[in-house]
Amino acid sequence: MRIARRIFALLVVVLMCVGCSDVPSMSYNPWEVISLPTDAKLFDIAFTDDSNHGFIVGGKATLLETKDAGETWNSIDLEFGEGNYRFNAIDFAGNEGWIAAEPSVLLHTKDEGKTWSSIPLSDKLPGNPVNIVALGEDSAEMATDVGAIYKTIDGGKNWKAQVAQAVGVVRNIERSEDGNYIAVSAKGNFYSTWEPGQNAWIQHNRNSSRKVENMGFAQNGQIWMLARGGQVQFSEPNTTEEWQEPQYPELSTSWGLLDLAYRTPSEVWVSGGSANLLRSTDGGQTWEKDRDVEDTATNLYKILFLSPEKGFIIGDRGFLLKYQPDIVPSTELSAVNS
Repeated sequence: MRIARRIFALLVVVLMCVGCSDVPSMSYNPWEVISLPTDAKLFDIAFTDDSNHGFIVGGKATLLETKDAGETWNSIDLEFGEGNYRFNAIDFAGNEGWIAAEPSVLLHTKDEGKTWSSIPLSDKLPGNPVNIVALGEDSAEMATDVGAIYKTIDGGKNWKAQVAQAVGVVRNIERSEDGNYIAVSAKGNFYSTWEPGQNAWIQHNRNSSRKVENMGFAQNGQIWMLARGGQVQFSEPNTTEEWQEPQYPELSTSWGLLDLAYRTPSEVWVSGGSANLLRSTDGGQTWEKDRDVEDTATNLYKILFLSPEKGFIIGDRGFLLKYQPDIVPSTELSAVNS
C-alpha cells in the first residue's frame, strides 16, 4: 500500500509538471504548414539550381516535387523495382541529383529530376545508404548506416571506399561542407568522427550519463549535441572532445529533441517530438518557444535552412513547415542583413 501511494504521488507530480513550461513564447510564428499529398514519414529535402524547383523524399518510396519554392507539391511515382523502398536522402549539384534508398539502391538524375535511373549497389556493401552528397558532374559521396563511406567520379559506375572499416550501426550520420563526418552509435553510447585522409573512424565517449540523440556541425568549427532529457551542448571551437556547459531549452517538457539547425550564425532552431520547436537568437544561451505549432500531432525530425530566408522542417505523417521571412519583424531582418 505504501509503495502504491508513493507511485500515485509521483504520477501526480509528473502530471502537474506537464505543461508547466517557463520558457518564453515567441511573439510571432514564422512557419506555415504546407499541405502534402502523402502521409509518409519524410526524411530529406533538396533544391536544384533553380531555387523554385525542389524535391522531398521519405518512406513508402515517397518522392515529392515543387516548382514554386515549396508552396505546393506533387507526388512522383518511380517504378524501378519491386519492394517497399525507403528514400533516405536527396541532394543536388546544379541539375544533377542523387537519392539514397534502402534496400540498397541509388537513383540518379542529370535533368533536374525529369528522369531517374536506378544504380544497383553491390550485395557486399556494408549497410544501407542513408546519406548522399552531390559533389559535381558525375561525382557524389555516399554514407551507409554502419559508417561506410564511398565516392564516385563516373556517375555511379564505380565507387571507391574512403574509410578502411565501417564504424558499426549508427542512428544518424552527418557530413560537413568540407567533408568531415560525425556519427552517433545506434544506442547513443558514443560518437565517432572522420576526416578526409584518415584511415579509420575515431571513437569518442559521450561526456555525460545522458545518451546522445543526434549530433552535427555548428558554427566556428564547433559541434552540437542533443542528448536525452532535452539537453543541448556545443563543443569548444575546433575540438571533438571538449564541451561547453550544457543547455536545457525547456527542461520540463522537451526531452525528445531531434534536430538542430542554424538560420544565421547566431540564430539556432531546435525541433523535437510532439512538435516541440524552440529558437535561440544568441547562439544557444537563451531560448524561446514557438507555441503556435506545438498542438500539431507530429514529430519534427529535420530542420533545413537553404538560406536565412528559405527554410523547411519535415516530420512524420507527411508534415511540412515552410519558413516565411515576410512574417519576421523588420528589426530582425535588419540584424540579419547588417
